[in-house]
Amino acid sequence: MQQALAAPATRVFSATTGIVLNFIKPDKTADFEAVIAKLKEALQSSENPQRKEQAAGWKVYKSADAGPGGAAVYIYIVDPVIKGADYGVTTILSEAFMDDEQAALLKQYVDSYATGQNFVNLSLVAELGK
Repeated sequence: MQQALAAPATRVFSATTGIVLNFIKPDKTADFEAVIAKLKEALQSSENPQRKEQAAGWKVYKSADAGPGGAAVYIYIVDPVIKGADYGVTTILSEAFMDDEQAALLKQYVDSYATGQNFVNLSLVAELGK
C-alpha cells in the first residue's frame, strides 16, 4: 500500500473504449463509493480541460452479482477514452486534494480493494443495432 500511495501507477487506455473491473471488500463499499464521489468532484472542478473530458465519458456501475471471494464488483466504463489521458484514480485525487485529505482519500481507496483491478481495452467489432 505504501508504494501505491507514494507513486501512483499511470493508467492509460490504448483503445477507444475501456472498462475497469474493481474488486472491493464487501464491508468497504461505502468507503469506495465515498472516494468515487471525491473523484467526481476532482474531475469536474479541475482546471485541466482534459479532466473534464474524462469525466464526460466515465461512468461507474456496481454489479448486482458478487465477484471472486464475495467481492463487490464496480465497473468503470470509459467511452470514449481520451487518448493519452491518465485514468489513475490516485493520480487524479493527488492533483485535486492537499496533504491530509489526499492521504486519507488514497488510504481509503487502497484499503477498499479485495484483489485489485483489471484494465480492459476494447475494440468495436460490430454494432448490432445499426
